[in-house]
This record gives sequence, C-alpha cells and structure tokens, in this order.
Amino acid sequence: MKIFSWFNANEEKQFGRMLAQALIERTPVESAVGKILNKKHEAMLNKLSQLVIEFKHDRKMNTYKKAALGNTFKWELIKKGYDREYVDQLTNWIILKL
Repeated sequence: MKIFSWFNANEEKQFGRMLAQALIERTPVESAVGKILNKKHEAMLNKLSQLVIEFKHDRKMNTYKKAALGNTFKWELIKKGYDREYVDQLTNWIILKL
C-alpha cells in the first residue's frame, strides 16, 4: 500500500491551513497590500520559515504533497481576502523552502 501513501497529503494540507492561520493572526488583510518590509512582517516570515523547516525535517514530501500544501495555504489566504499577488509571492516562497 506504499503507492497510496504517495497521494495521501492530509498532513500537508493541515499544515498549509496552520501556516495560513499563523499568517492571518500576524498580518491583517488591510496591512498585507503589496510587499511589506517592516520588522513585524519580517518576524512573521521568520516564524513561517521556522515552521516549514521543522515540518519538512520529519517527513519526505513528494511533488504532489508539496503542491497540496502550497495550494491549501494559498486558498485559505485568498478566501480571507488577501491580495492574490501577495499570496502568490508567499506561496512560492514557502514552496521553495520545502
């Protein structure tokens, strides 16, 4: 049944939702317009980076699982009203960290 585990991305999707929630708590929609280069935003990015590094340390993710994580993260933020360009930049940044 190892082949079926290749497509099981439940943990990755859950982690993508958790990352989105962490960002939502630290960066309100109103302040997430364009690129924000202040200390609070940098701290939030550092926190997300730490979480991603810890998550990937414990597991081996294939392309499908990485895509599922990124897609879940992206759509959670878009549903909350974040700017699509900002969300795309963050999603690409997270995928590169994986």
